[in-house]
Amino acid sequence: MYYEEENPQGITRAELLVAVPSFNEASTIAQTVERLDQGIREFYGDMDAVIVNCDNYSADGTRAAFLSSSTQVPKIYLTTEPGVRGKGANLRMLFHKAKELQAKAVVVFEADITNLAPSWIKCMAEPVLRGAGYVAPIYLRHKYEDTLNTAIVYPLTRCLYGRRVRQMNAGDCAFRGDLVDVFLNPPVWTAAMDQFGIDVCVGTLALTARVPVCQSVIGAPKRHRANDPFAQVTLRFRQTLATIFDLMVAYADFWRIVKWSKPTALFSMDGQDTEVAPQVEINMGRLHARFLQGFEEYQPVWREIFEPAVFNKIQEIRSLELPHFSFPSHTWGLVLFSAALAYRDRDEAERTRVIDSILPLYLGKVVSYANRTERISIQQAEEHVEETCTIFEENKSYLVERWR
Repeated sequence: MYYEEENPQGITRAELLVAVPSFNEASTIAQTVERLDQGIREFYGDMDAVIVNCDNYSADGTRAAFLSSSTQVPKIYLTTEPGVRGKGANLRMLFHKAKELQAKAVVVFEADITNLAPSWIKCMAEPVLRGAGYVAPIYLRHKYEDTLNTAIVYPLTRCLYGRRVRQMNAGDCAFRGDLVDVFLNPPVWTAAMDQFGIDVCVGTLALTARVPVCQSVIGAPKRHRANDPFAQVTLRFRQTLATIFDLMVAYADFWRIVKWSKPTALFSMDGQDTEVAPQVEINMGRLHARFLQGFEEYQPVWREIFEPAVFNKIQEIRSLELPHFSFPSHTWGLVLFSAALAYRDRDEAERTRVIDSILPLYLGKVVSYANRTERISIQQAEEHVEETCTIFEENKSYLVERWR
């Protein structure tokens, strides 16, 4: 369950559990925890609360930084075994601890958020305390931030499970304490779910548990360590899409009967200052080049998994020059549906090949999205995303009819 635990105050019960998963976050975790402590005391000072650091046996002093942080709310430190990595492994420790402490509400924030405000605690915890089962944040985002979510996670999970959760893989969430039984007993658990796939996994398990779902408007961007939005793109893409596909197989009886999506309840605190989303730049030329390179390696795979009409359309898209490049959402939806069908019917090695073959097509879809939204506002870009989601839902029968 836990390789090591430090519980200096001997906490055995907690109504509110606030968790901070980490790996080598010594430079940021104290500030994060101190702001969480401030928020807990300001908004939930009358509740028995605890802050839990779920760590991956960090070697940089994360444990000491966490335990020595200046807080009044009690703290518990948990760690995986040396060498065990991944946020999913962190959260599995959390689920066990939340069950042990009989927590009523659990809130999760990543350790490296540099602009976390104490009010974010209320944004996430309050909907749970008012009856929500699962809460996802809505951060202010630039239109090119997290294109994996925009192009795949949001339209696909919305189409499959019938609920509109815009930022399911934001990295942070809140949930009712009794949901940990669902999280600890999923129908499938994979190595990808121990890593980047965990956020989509938790969100999907909540949706299929049919608990009340809520999105909380944070009113600010989520700022953390600056990095290239396409850093680790291969690993993130592979683990996220594999998790979606694995859960599609496990929950086929659920999503096959879902016809359309429903709006999700929104929670927003009065008086929040609205910030501006930070600018995100993407190198369209580089992404377009990687799209074209995919044809050299994956055409045989595409011929095998796509029907002729889809394959031929991809060939047409290939011929478009960058300034006029467009990847229609209808075709993109059929690409993902076809890949899911192929993934279901193959062994582990072949499944990895299927997933990897979709990566260059995803990068092509990102280029298309950037071309389409380059000169429009974030709100107008969001309307385009909603149109894409509707197209996925309209064409879901393509998937359902072939999933036998």
